[in-house]
Amino acid sequence: MCGKFAAQASWAETTRIIENLTGVALGGDASASNDRDITYRVMSQLPVIVWDRALGVRRIELMRWGFPHRDDPRRPDPIHARAETIDVKPTFRDAFHHGQRGIVLVKSFNEAADKGPQHVIMPGATPALGLAILWRRFGDLPMCVMVTVPANSLIATLPTDRMPAVLAPKDWAIWLGEDAASPERIKACLKTVEGERWTMTPEQRASKPRRRPTVSDPGGLF
Repeated sequence: MCGKFAAQASWAETTRIIENLTGVALGGDASASNDRDITYRVMSQLPVIVWDRALGVRRIELMRWGFPHRDDPRRPDPIHARAETIDVKPTFRDAFHHGQRGIVLVKSFNEAADKGPQHVIMPGATPALGLAILWRRFGDLPMCVMVTVPANSLIATLPTDRMPAVLAPKDWAIWLGEDAASPERIKACLKTVEGERWTMTPEQRASKPRRRPTVSDPGGLF
């Protein structure tokens, strides 16, 4: 199940995406570049695209990934919401019906079987994927979960039976709540995407440099 994804873009790409989504001109040096991978994990602050009804615009809001566990608020659980029951399960139904739905843009995401190695899924020629997010406020803090759907044929080979809900661009306005739609039409946005040009490769873990042993730290020998 997805618990990690990455985003990467130059400053020009970042400003163009945000300006197109929000209608707000950011300005600045469009030629500047930032080619770092930004990796998001559970408990990270995610930049989530939401629809601001009061202002009638899309905007970005930072949200912690993971709802607080009912017995231990410091623990993120749940971190996913199944698309099939998102409109009826008590934890999610109010957020779904009240339009607390968002999108996070990613260039890749990770999947793995239970206790299996992580694999990186890349979308091929598509510059970014829009993943469906559901969010709520706990006190003053917005927190979110990732919506999941049945795994496509590529991801199912891991094996695992779930994957993030990837939204078609034509469905963004419906999912965000810009365009009025019935609950049934909103749920219909949550489909398994086959991703014919997607690739899946084992995650390459960076090796930790060996510590040089010292008198006070002989453990560097091992």
